[in-house]
Amino acid sequence: MRRYQELAFRTAYLITGTAAEAEDAAQEGFVKAYYALGRFRLGAPFRPWLLQIVANEARNRRKAAGRRATLALRAAGTLQPADARPSGDAAPSPEAAALAAEQRAALLRAVGELRDDDRLVIAYRYFLDLSEAEMAAALGVARGTVKSRLARALGRLRGAFAAGGDERGRGAHG
Repeated sequence: MRRYQELAFRTAYLITGTAAEAEDAAQEGFVKAYYALGRFRLGAPFRPWLLQIVANEARNRRKAAGRRATLALRAAGTLQPADARPSGDAAPSPEAAALAAEQRAALLRAVGELRDDDRLVIAYRYFLDLSEAEMAAALGVARGTVKSRLARALGRLRGAFAAGGDERGRGAHG
């Protein structure tokens, strides 16, 4: 449990949007996983199996609460795709840092406005850094389905981000 506690919480948080709901969903997910251990297929990867249970619990809690949570990642500054990390060059100017923060906030708003399925596949890949195989196991779909869902979700995200980017003017790259 300790090994996967943070990952389970982050997964649930991406779906529920609140820390309290995420904690409850992650905890309940662990309980359900414990009781389902007899159904766990030996030799299968554990992490995607657990994340699927946690994600399902988080979705159920969100639906039961009857609200549409927004994605608000407090760790947005630390959860970036690998290619967005600083290269070790000189520190950015204050203007560049402010623009980057504005772009990050706009991107997170755009992600938050996506459908649940799109947000989940993007979160699994870019925020939780799961492989395609792990995503397929966590989502309960074939690997090819993961690729197509991710491509469609990224297309919708580009569209949503570009629409928001038009308000800021040119020079913003997704």
